[in-house]
Amino acid sequence: MPILDAPETKREAIIAALRAELQAQGLDAFILPRYDAHQAEYLAPHDERLAYVTGFTGTAGMAVVTMDTVALFVDGRYVVQAANQCPSAQFTHLHLFDDLPEHWLADRAQPGWRIGFDAMHLSPVLYDRFANALQRQELTPVAKNPVDAVWPDQPPIRMGRVEPFPVQFSGKPSGDKIDDLVAGMRRLGAGLLVESQPDNIAWLLNVRGADVDLNPVPHSFLMVDVSGQVLWFVAPQKLDQSVTDHLPNDVQLCAPEAFLPTLEARAAAGQGVMFDPEFSPAAVRIVLQRIGADQKPRPSLLTTTKTQKNPTEIEGMRACHIADGIAWTEFCAWLAATVPERANMGNPVTEREAELAMQGFRRAQSGFLGDSFNPISAADGNAAMCHYATQEGNVVPLVMNGTYLLDSGGQFETGTTDATRSFAFGPNRPDGYDRAYTAVFKAFHALCTLRFPPGTQGHHIDAICRRPLWDLGLDYDHGTGHGVGHRLSVHEHPQRIGKPYNPVDLAPGMILSIEPGYYETDRFGIRIENLFEITQADDGFMTFSNMTWCPIQTDMLVQDLLTQAERDWLNSYHTKLLQRLGPRLSPSALEWARQACASLT
Repeated sequence: MPILDAPETKREAIIAALRAELQAQGLDAFILPRYDAHQAEYLAPHDERLAYVTGFTGTAGMAVVTMDTVALFVDGRYVVQAANQCPSAQFTHLHLFDDLPEHWLADRAQPGWRIGFDAMHLSPVLYDRFANALQRQELTPVAKNPVDAVWPDQPPIRMGRVEPFPVQFSGKPSGDKIDDLVAGMRRLGAGLLVESQPDNIAWLLNVRGADVDLNPVPHSFLMVDVSGQVLWFVAPQKLDQSVTDHLPNDVQLCAPEAFLPTLEARAAAGQGVMFDPEFSPAAVRIVLQRIGADQKPRPSLLTTTKTQKNPTEIEGMRACHIADGIAWTEFCAWLAATVPERANMGNPVTEREAELAMQGFRRAQSGFLGDSFNPISAADGNAAMCHYATQEGNVVPLVMNGTYLLDSGGQFETGTTDATRSFAFGPNRPDGYDRAYTAVFKAFHALCTLRFPPGTQGHHIDAICRRPLWDLGLDYDHGTGHGVGHRLSVHEHPQRIGKPYNPVDLAPGMILSIEPGYYETDRFGIRIENLFEITQADDGFMTFSNMTWCPIQTDMLVQDLLTQAERDWLNSYHTKLLQRLGPRLSPSALEWARQACASLT
């Protein structure tokens, strides 16, 4: 039975079984983050423990299970979804950032409580938050995850096939990347580096995998010592001769279950060992503490190197965005023609049909491999849920004088895409929609045309994007931009643009989204999103260079509120779009695009 479809009685039975297991393990509470052993955002079915227990299927959240409630913490994107998926009296609903889980638990835990956690699913940073808050309680690492103990039909661990990612796409041999990494370790006085982030490992070794839907990475762990020897802890069933022949000679294959024992055996007392405190299992630090290693917690050297794409990676991203732009434009033309036609026939297009139509247009493009995330295909009030997802059998219609939002991206042979467009059908739109749509476009324009100096960080410029909305008393409860990987995760850290402090300098070669929005509960949602490459001008200042080519619907814009600079930018964007995509569009899509991209006067 799918997790989302579990009836209320089954949910209660799951929680009751989990509480019984906690009692059997001598625990008073259990911390249940939505993480796997790699602290990843996107999980394999085997690791969807939070969803199994609570029914919540969003990509960010945490639960604290006590004997009298399940406290479910989600961020602003998922408040409505969590309330819909977890309506039972079993749950206490809280905001992940406004009501910190460790403070909530500290206020309720009795002195002497034993609070369990899985040391492979909690990062050292997250562990420290709970440890600092729970001074009178005992944080206890569990020998067996209690959720696994009560999950009888838990999906098996995936053994997705690993494939070589050739230099023609990666732009740099794996051996050269390892040499650069070792040089960085020497510079920082580290004898050993521990890496558990699958996208970092895939990038370093020039491989891709299939252990996680939508993310082409293999689950594995890695150790690199300062001599250049690499230990790759990966299930041998995932590899064939093509991969082993592709790997540098210094890479030694090891079984995943040998990861922690090998760390304990190889990391010497006093040796400098680097690990990422936000994206490593707390179990790594526990081992290093036990043997007395010189801990060097810091953001992974691979993370920071990977974010600045080399010329081959940039060219690959540009190429796949042309293919993606063709798919988007064909879809927009199809949508504009089909929604009115089907509405008049009394057989309206549904959210699910629109989502599948977009997938079909992408599938027709050379090099397309699959979606880069679950699409958000949302009509009218559903679009107010920032991470809404359709289900099989969805019949929510796209109606005349209604609105629609599609957030969709693809994995291509040469890169990763992500874009959002908002649509309206007919002349009579909801009150306030055009005003809000215009403000979102003005916000989008304000940031994507910005010039900024070296040393600028994402939180420095977030308000520049939000101001057109703030001027109207409007705002949105999600980030303004996230990093995007090169045929890796569609959400790549650490670069991002948002309100929270993020001490990461924006640098040339990074790719980020710009995606302001506005949402009115049960009425509509609006978002415009493109991907941009950061480039550096001759004077040292940096700019956002557009990668995404998809028409921006103009008939909802209140043109009297636009500046000439905003009109000129949109006209130029649409002119370039027609130049790049026009020769490859179908005749019907080209005819539609010429009208949709007509200049604003």
